Amino acid sequence: MDIKGITKTDLLNYAPYTAATVFVGGCNFLCPFCQNPELVLGYDKLKSIPEDEIFNFLSKRKKWLEGVCITGGEPTLNSDLPEFTTKLKKMDYLVKLDTNGSNPRQIKGLIDNKLVDYIAMDIKAPIGKYDRITQVETNKEDIQRSIDIIRNSSIMYEFRITVVPKLIGAEDITEIGMWLKGANRFVLQQFRNKQTLNPSFTKLKPFSKEELSGFRNILEPYFTEVELNLN
Repeated sequence: MDIKGITKTDLLNYAPYTAATVFVGGCNFLCPFCQNPELVLGYDKLKSIPEDEIFNFLSKRKKWLEGVCITGGEPTLNSDLPEFTTKLKKMDYLVKLDTNGSNPRQIKGLIDNKLVDYIAMDIKAPIGKYDRITQVETNKEDIQRSIDIIRNSSIMYEFRITVVPKLIGAEDITEIGMWLKGANRFVLQQFRNKQTLNPSFTKLKPFSKEELSGFRNILEPYFTEVELNLN
């Protein structure tokens, strides 16, 4: 795994568990609002952290940590992700995966082999707008396949979207609700403009809490649980 960073104690990314978050370099999407641009473009210039260093740390912190969140970038681009998660499970860690859903085969393998306990899949937009948001030609069948695999599994999961002004509006939110109707949990994430892949997006003002609450009201009929993430 090409690990570029680690948050050694994370109380938010895998709540309610105390976790470490591992950041993997590389992504096949170019979402202009991405808040980890250094993991998308030029990540190969960043120093990698050896896996042995990660596992030594996790071994020493086992008394205080309950889980490990693997994020990026896009972790499923790494062919050795199953090997990495196997080691985590042997250490009795809970494993959460953040993914854009572009690699359904990898996701299915992790689920089938009980190598992941929670999956958070990013929904970028209504399926018809994916290419516009990701700035690449997206395999939409793979996106749908990942959604179906996750929904039909027995593991905990959430679908989530970063709500970016000028890219996502009420009509898009409604369409997403209809698309994913019946899923257990959906999270609306506040757009953060501190740093973005496309620098012009740092000038965008995020939606207000009231506007996000309006989006949540639109989604509530479609899901068991809808959450606002304002962090």
